[in-house]
Amino acid sequence: MRHLLNPLDFSVEETNELLTLASDIEHNLKKYAHVCDGKKLATLFYEPSTRTRLSFESAMLSLGGSVLGFSSANSSSAAKGESVADTIRMISCYADIAAMRHPKEGSALVASMHSQIPVINAGDGGHQHPTQTLTDLMTIRSLKGRLDNLTIGLCGDLKFGRTVHSLINAMVRYPNVRFVLISPDELKVPEYIREDVLRAKGIEFKEVSNLDAAIPELDILYMTRVQKERFFNEEDYIRLKDSYILDKAKMDLAKEDMYVLHPLPRVNEISTEVDDDPRAAYFRQAQYGVYVRMALIMTLLEVEKPC
Repeated sequence: MRHLLNPLDFSVEETNELLTLASDIEHNLKKYAHVCDGKKLATLFYEPSTRTRLSFESAMLSLGGSVLGFSSANSSSAAKGESVADTIRMISCYADIAAMRHPKEGSALVASMHSQIPVINAGDGGHQHPTQTLTDLMTIRSLKGRLDNLTIGLCGDLKFGRTVHSLINAMVRYPNVRFVLISPDELKVPEYIREDVLRAKGIEFKEVSNLDAAIPELDILYMTRVQKERFFNEEDYIRLKDSYILDKAKMDLAKEDMYVLHPLPRVNEISTEVDDDPRAAYFRQAQYGVYVRMALIMTLLEVEKPC
């Protein structure tokens, strides 16, 4: 039995196989409509989510399976004090696989240690978000045709953004990938990402604060929102929340084949006028998330692939 707790749980080869399966699902959706008949997915969401939870539910339903679970800690026995360990033991009696989001780092790991079914980390605090990373990889590969030889700009909240941390960890395994880290000083990537991942692996990167100056050199621009829920005081959030706003004028500075990604939800860091630009890929990215999660559920459940 395997779990997916962080993007590195799958080797590069396994990741590429998963993305190839997801791509086949995209183009042959009906072929996969019954591969999980009789299987149940439990969605254990201790933290609010729209895209990730509904994407998992859509994925399982599209495979012919069914879904049960809860959408907030208040609607689960966690409100009564039940531990994650006890919850997953109980859920193991009811479902075949579980997707869990929790505000506390390491919660998915704790769940996996007590689970009798595969556990998928659907986001644990500011730590990891591996299924979003797999979605990002599929989006980049589909749009650019490769995952190597790319300059990737990561912009906004690089300190608390678990999607950013996960994507960096995944992309450093591909050759000739370079990062431009765009943020205010207060929201720079954590030191362990800078030292233990980027510098330790000899990855080329630079930290800048000016999006306009950086955008012309990028192949991918990954925008993130400043996350109000991660701040300890509202004054800091208000001061930093509008640090970067991508608009048409900034897009005019970018390459014709530079694509904009965003894990969503968007607040105001991407102007709605950008939505009509063919390089705005964030809604396509959300659709790719369903195909990736379908492929992941199939892989972890070891269901037979249709001919």
